[in-house]
Amino acid sequence: MDIAPYLLLATLEGLVQASVFMLTALGLSLVFGVMRVVNVAHGEFFTLGAVGAWVCAGLIPDPALAFAAALVLAPLAVGVLAWVVDRGILARIGYDPEATIISTIGLMYILQQLVLMGFGPDARAVDPPFWVTLRFPWFGWSGYKLFIIGVAVVLVAALWLAMTRTRFGLIMRATQWDRETAQNFGIPVGRVYAAVFAVGAGMAAIAGVLVVPNQQAHYLMGHDPLLMSFVVVIVGGLGSLPGTVAAAVLIGMSDGWLSVFFSPTLAKIFSTLLVALVLVFRPAGLFGKVRA
Repeated sequence: MDIAPYLLLATLEGLVQASVFMLTALGLSLVFGVMRVVNVAHGEFFTLGAVGAWVCAGLIPDPALAFAAALVLAPLAVGVLAWVVDRGILARIGYDPEATIISTIGLMYILQQLVLMGFGPDARAVDPPFWVTLRFPWFGWSGYKLFIIGVAVVLVAALWLAMTRTRFGLIMRATQWDRETAQNFGIPVGRVYAAVFAVGAGMAAIAGVLVVPNQQAHYLMGHDPLLMSFVVVIVGGLGSLPGTVAAAVLIGMSDGWLSVFFSPTLAKIFSTLLVALVLVFRPAGLFGKVRA
């Protein structure tokens, strides 16, 4: 039996999974890293991005134009919603960790029910922006999946540059390091938090837009991305962007290989076992740092 075609297929599918995990988990990790809060409604922002892509596809006949509009408008709309949530809810409870978890759980169910009422219980398909098949000696593979990988790489690189090379990135890192000192130096911490929360939600929405041509949009589709985002940020280290990227690649590739050679169930078991091992032997994550 020639293992090469199966290995290539598993690697390609694993890279697609890793790209989606990366975008979704980076938003969650960014919010925790700067704000020190856990956003349980993160998966619903992913769902809103996918539903936004379906809405754009219904309003714009051309699939490419509809996708381009969704890729811009859905993250912006979700980002504005996240800004309002931060200013209207999280800021009012003082970003208390326990209260934030309870509030975002409530927000998760509210958004879920709103999508159910407006979108319906049925899964809806969205056409990809283009139809291209990459021909390998053994099989054909969707060119759109390669596009997902490319977009993820560009966005992660852009986020890294924004964090390390821009004034806003410096302000975010200063706020992350010491909130009180940042306030003393005149940094508007509340606005920084709102912007970070909006950016994190927007990244989840972008992931939802990218994913929906490969799978149907559904009002419950945010559950798996939320779970896998937690797995990725725990393994990589809460608040660590390099750790999140590394963990997303590790888990995505293992998911692709195990799903192709064994079963998707075994892939999920591996992810769960990996989280357990990290929590036992390195509680801060592979790249995380223990704060004094």
